[in-house]
Amino acid sequence: MNTETKQLIEEGKMLPLMEEFYTIQGEGSHTGTAAYFIRIGGCDVGCHWCDVKESWNAELHPPTLADVIVKNTKKYADTVVITGGEPLMWNMDYITEQLKSNGVKTHIETSGAYNLTGNWDWICLSPKKNKLPLKEVSLEANELKAIIFNKDDFKFAEEQASKVNDNCQLFLQPEWSNREKMIPLIVDYVMKNPKWKISLQTHKYLNIP
Repeated sequence: MNTETKQLIEEGKMLPLMEEFYTIQGEGSHTGTAAYFIRIGGCDVGCHWCDVKESWNAELHPPTLADVIVKNTKKYADTVVITGGEPLMWNMDYITEQLKSNGVKTHIETSGAYNLTGNWDWICLSPKKNKLPLKEVSLEANELKAIIFNKDDFKFAEEQASKVNDNCQLFLQPEWSNREKMIPLIVDYVMKNPKWKISLQTHKYLNIP
């Protein structure tokens, strides 16, 4: 990688783009709404049940000009979801400034393990045990999405819920491969603890990206 490319990446003017696509948001608070998804490569959180492990190695995904990504987004949607990988491994200031200056609402899905950069309309925090969220991200989160793979994850979800702001929406989402076992437990838990809502990966049921 040449010096110019490295500099542009540091400034957030280039990002390791894995994929971008227009689809329906399948999870959490904005389920069912149209959005343009930008998946950024690179992640060292290492969840064993991650369904996008091909995103982990940023070197596999070509550095792409943020201006080109913004131009592509404008063709399709007024809301963008930047996800990964772990997008906060990269500087999000430039791309969010450009998106917002073009009237695009900016959403992010993050583990919160890295410093918060960027100007966001919505922050979905999905914390992981391997690398816990930073306090600043927890406090800024609009939505907490806790993935439930086994019974121990309910305790982890409550620990993380105690760290977010009072207006943060709380979601429990069954891990896809274990959903049949965990959904009845989640339903029971939410009925007993109604501060929580249930999130399902509806895009997988709909067979869309």
